[in-house]
Amino acid sequence: MIQAFGLTSNSRKDLPPAVDDVSFEARAGGVTALLGATAAGKTTVLRLMLELQQGRGLTYFRGRPLHRIAHPSREVGVLMGDVPGHPARTVRGHLRMLCAAAGVPVRRADDVLEAVGLVSLRDERLGTLSRGMDRRLGLACALLPDPHTLVLDDPADGLSTRERHWLHGMLRAHAAQGGSVLFTTSEPKEAARAADHVITLEQGRLVADQEAAEFARTRLRPRVAVRTPHAARLAALLAKEARTAHRSVEVVREGGNRLSVYGSTCADVGETAFRHGVLVHQLADEIGDMGPGAGPLPGEAAEAAQGPRAGATGPGTGELLGDGAVGVAVPDMQSGPAAHDDFASQSGSRMRGARVVPAAPKAHGEQVPHSSRDTHSGAAEVSGHGALSSTTASRAPAPLPPLPPPISVRSAPSPLRPLRYELRRAAGIGTGFLTGVAVLVTSALTAVFLARLGHTPQARLLAAWPRELPLPPAALGAGLLGALAFGDEFRHPALAADRGTVPRRLGLLTAKLVVAAVTALALAFLAVGCDAQVLYLVYGRELTEVPADWLSLSVSWIGLMVGCAWAGVLAAGIFRSTTAGLAAVVSVPILVVPLVRKALDGGSVRAAAGLPARMREVLLLQWPFGGERYVAGVVRVVAQPVGGALTLSLTALLCAYLLTALRSRVR
Repeated sequence: MIQAFGLTSNSRKDLPPAVDDVSFEARAGGVTALLGATAAGKTTVLRLMLELQQGRGLTYFRGRPLHRIAHPSREVGVLMGDVPGHPARTVRGHLRMLCAAAGVPVRRADDVLEAVGLVSLRDERLGTLSRGMDRRLGLACALLPDPHTLVLDDPADGLSTRERHWLHGMLRAHAAQGGSVLFTTSEPKEAARAADHVITLEQGRLVADQEAAEFARTRLRPRVAVRTPHAARLAALLAKEARTAHRSVEVVREGGNRLSVYGSTCADVGETAFRHGVLVHQLADEIGDMGPGAGPLPGEAAEAAQGPRAGATGPGTGELLGDGAVGVAVPDMQSGPAAHDDFASQSGSRMRGARVVPAAPKAHGEQVPHSSRDTHSGAAEVSGHGALSSTTASRAPAPLPPLPPPISVRSAPSPLRPLRYELRRAAGIGTGFLTGVAVLVTSALTAVFLARLGHTPQARLLAAWPRELPLPPAALGAGLLGALAFGDEFRHPALAADRGTVPRRLGLLTAKLVVAAVTALALAFLAVGCDAQVLYLVYGRELTEVPADWLSLSVSWIGLMVGCAWAGVLAAGIFRSTTAGLAAVVSVPILVVPLVRKALDGGSVRAAAGLPARMREVLLLQWPFGGERYVAGVVRVVAQPVGGALTLSLTALLCAYLLTALRSRVR
């Protein structure tokens, strides 16, 4: 069960809040529709419920607020808009990646694919899916952790009639298993047909809380759609019989050969047409819109232009009002002034030359439809939460209730299996593989070009590192791959569907750093190997000899590659952009290295060479297995200008990332 109390959004400047004091319940085992026109506040209500937006109020999911649930995605499945996945990722790959994020077995992806009917499209790319298939995939993502509650924002938007029926059947099936379903819609007909309970919003306020049957009776009205080449004659016959039988029937001429008959049935209209020999091409029961914000019913604009002779509300016609009031034609209706019912005027219905005779009063507890004007002026309103008497407006204003507690945006949890998630994210698209191939080809061509020019040291030749470039192609590629690790997260936020934003947690950061380091190491060895092999094929063995100081050079090369990859990861995570991550990598040799060179100018390498021995003397350390030599090598690498610049940059970026993550959690 979902219980929402006093949901109120924060107002901006002098504007009223988009949602003001909305309270309702969505029962388990049923489908609840949140109905409202565009900008009525439906999406804001969902965001407040899911703690994705700041405001005031409380929302309980089976008795607990969402921030008190250990794994929110396993309790509430969310669908907000389109599926935020990379367009080059496959359907199955996207779901398998989300399985790692939700901490469920990978076979669950195949189960939900079969449930939503996407097994045949599991190898299709997300960018090639149609609107209907994208909605199916969104529902599959929501069902993936097997949640008890589904919260869907306009899930049927843009779907065909057949796809809508399928979606509503899926929601019914989930509710039949004991789950709770809450979805938003702007179509009153869809709410009446697909939901068991309908909650109506208008301008951010709750105006009705009704069962679906009560909603259909009070805020929708049934009609009979008729298509006949003798529309004018049949309209006159129906109006005449309604006047004779004193029945409440309204006939609206839709234009051409179409009629809409309110207050009658297909059987009655068909019998009238049969008795008088009127040919009928179509006869069907439909539902006319009487929902909030609905405009005039089809054909009423033409009716107003044609006047009473159009047969819509002329003599002998009545009107079935949304709250059960009956307008009956009486003999002197044309001579008396027109009387208008409030709810009828809200829905766009008009009575000309007729007196509206209300039906018998409703039984106690029944809901009385009302317009938004009545709601704000304090007129009678009855909802599922209580009733206001008709004398409320004349009484003294009651003291204002205390404000509901504030809603804080909950911190986004990291994937439950971050390393597995990151591996599937990186390997699920071909960007990383294409980048690696491009780097290797560029590095090999650059090495051949440098060897042809000559005067390039062998160490820089094997790394394909011209003196004119701040970094070799392999280091730039490692930095780009590291920047993509977070850049793609913010560009295609697959984790933000139910988290509000991409999580900046240490678990996810550690997984990205590990994967980026492994990728950088692989790229480092492959680049040197490819360069040496191409140089051997073109120029022979002379340019491919192993340098004498290969150990220190290898350590420096590995440190450079891993440092560039980590700088890209951290910078992209801070600035939420792949471009910013790559810019941070390039700025290290261009901006930071000159500063570090000045700071370390004057025998820094000699001082670093004796550091391990001094550490052993001061700390009484005994280096096992010749560890002094390795420590000296690491210190010597860090003491170099590029190594020192990378170390300082990574330290600054890591501190900035931690401060950014801490600030988001405090908010």
